[in-house]
Amino acid sequence: MADVANHRTSRTAGEPSTAELVQRATEQISRLVRDELALARAELTQKGKRAGIGIGLFGGAGGLAVYGLGALVAAAILLLALVLPAWVAALVVAVVLFAVAGILALVGKKQVSQAVPPVPTATVRSVRADVDTVTAAVKDRGRA
Repeated sequence: MADVANHRTSRTAGEPSTAELVQRATEQISRLVRDELALARAELTQKGKRAGIGIGLFGGAGGLAVYGLGALVAAAILLLALVLPAWVAALVVAVVLFAVAGILALVGKKQVSQAVPPVPTATVRSVRADVDTVTAAVKDRGRA
């Protein structure tokens, strides 16, 4: 019993108590969780924006493809109705529209592929690093 009393008084004045350490850890973990959630929210917002741009470009490509199909149909009608140079102009317009649609589709595909999967990978890595740091600190504190 005397050893316990002597042990308590032998603690240095600069060393915090267990209660203070627990309080600090609680505050730090709370701040860490809030920061990680903010990082996840920011990352998901960025990925959502990329997905939106990609979907919009896919929509634009689809719209231009419809116009290209219309121009191709007009070219076929002009070709059948009259064998005149007018069908060549319609065919050139159709080819240009399809080329633009293809470019938009490729750019849209790239945007969507950058947004998928919608998992906040940077946040996951950061949380894992935080857990590893806390685990190492607890192990080191237990050895001391």
